[in-house]
Amino acid sequence: MPENSPENTGDLPADFHSEPTLESKRIFEGNILNLRVDTVRMPSGRSATREIVEHSHAVCIVPVDEDGNVILVRQYRKPAEEALLEVPAGGVEEGEVSEEAVLRELQEEIGYTADKLQHLSSFWVAPGWATEYMHAYLATGLRASKLEGDEDENIEVVRLPFSQAIAMFKTGEINDGKTIASMLLAQPLLSK
Repeated sequence: MPENSPENTGDLPADFHSEPTLESKRIFEGNILNLRVDTVRMPSGRSATREIVEHSHAVCIVPVDEDGNVILVRQYRKPAEEALLEVPAGGVEEGEVSEEAVLRELQEEIGYTADKLQHLSSFWVAPGWATEYMHAYLATGLRASKLEGDEDENIEVVRLPFSQAIAMFKTGEINDGKTIASMLLAQPLLSK
């Protein structure tokens, strides 16, 4: 390491991990996301541009039935140009708390509600370019309860043994990041 470069030992200036916004321009406003371009001041004093997708907080749910099956959804994802096998997920609507969003998404996407929700973790989805923050839950004590789904969703419900779904990570049959993360977070709780 060069002599004059700071090491990660507490010798860094207070603003080393900060990029104050100098200017922000909204480029696009959509139904589920907005796009803005920020000009920021880097610790070196130079300015840089950051393209940021604004998205609401979201939830993803690992619903597990009394037989140890996980209930997933398969839906076509245009950016990936393929149908992906995923845990149920969706945005947290304005005025809603994440637990309410979890129960709504379960009912809309797989036709169940849950007697027990357990928060697994919360994490940034793509912090290099998006504001979306995901709250992952384990849902058990599933009971039939259906709400009308979103008009623009075409969802196939897929029920698999939890261990089979975990094995599908290695084969690439399940390659969605939130699904992999949330199911790995739930796995130790289900093996008790």
